[in-house]
Amino acid sequence: MTKYSTIYGRSRVPLYLQVASVMRERITSGHWAEGDRISTLEELEKEFGVARVTVRQAIDLLRAEGLVQAQQGRGTFVSGKPMDHRWLNLATDFDSLVDSIRNNVLKRVSIQRDAAPPCLAPGEGRLAAAYTFLKSVQFNSGRPFSVVHLHLDQQLFLRDHKRFTRSAALPKIVEMEDMVITHAYQIFSIGVADPETADLLEIGLGEPTADCHLTVIDDRGVAIYVADIHYLKDCFVLRNDLLARHAARRSGTALTRKRRATAGDLAVEA
Repeated sequence: MTKYSTIYGRSRVPLYLQVASVMRERITSGHWAEGDRISTLEELEKEFGVARVTVRQAIDLLRAEGLVQAQQGRGTFVSGKPMDHRWLNLATDFDSLVDSIRNNVLKRVSIQRDAAPPCLAPGEGRLAAAYTFLKSVQFNSGRPFSVVHLHLDQQLFLRDHKRFTRSAALPKIVEMEDMVITHAYQIFSIGVADPETADLLEIGLGEPTADCHLTVIDDRGVAIYVADIHYLKDCFVLRNDLLARHAARRSGTALTRKRRATAGDLAVEA
């Protein structure tokens, strides 16, 4: 029994995919660098505690991805690294959020006026008189990366329905001179793709997604924009300087050392 044996049963993902994921991570992390010969079939079979056919399937998958290449009589070698698809940096303030979606390429899947209202959590404002529901898919380099379910205050939608139909709604709202936004609540969670989302994102049913719930509230306390966005799990990353808005902060260890040094100086002076 190997260390992986008790882990396999926790997932319904086929064994060869689980093995391939571990091997892919070794390439991504540099544990197996480009040009390195990976472990032999016998070694992998023993390490993972699976049948040789499972190891072969995992290697075939990595070969199809262009990550490994077999050389007759020599073994299997790393021939590349997985592409970095994490191009989308999650916004941590409202202005950067608006800028990040301003030029998004989207395709409207459906538009429904007088739609059923969204469910608002406590503190997310009050409902508008009516909503228009817009479903869309956003693309990057020709590939879908998110599915957006948006409830938009119908009064706003009717003010410029043509633009709301063909482009991202939030930048348009911000540009309205008489619009005052008082709150924008954003919640991220991990979800799974339902049949419709899986079809639109071209992924497998039940694959993990990064889900964003965004509620924008105006100065009347009305939730004018309520969106549920499902992102591909591997398209984004969160990068931010946690001290960007603060002065340099000295660590506790450094403070302790400084105090000791000061105490030592005082003792010498005494």
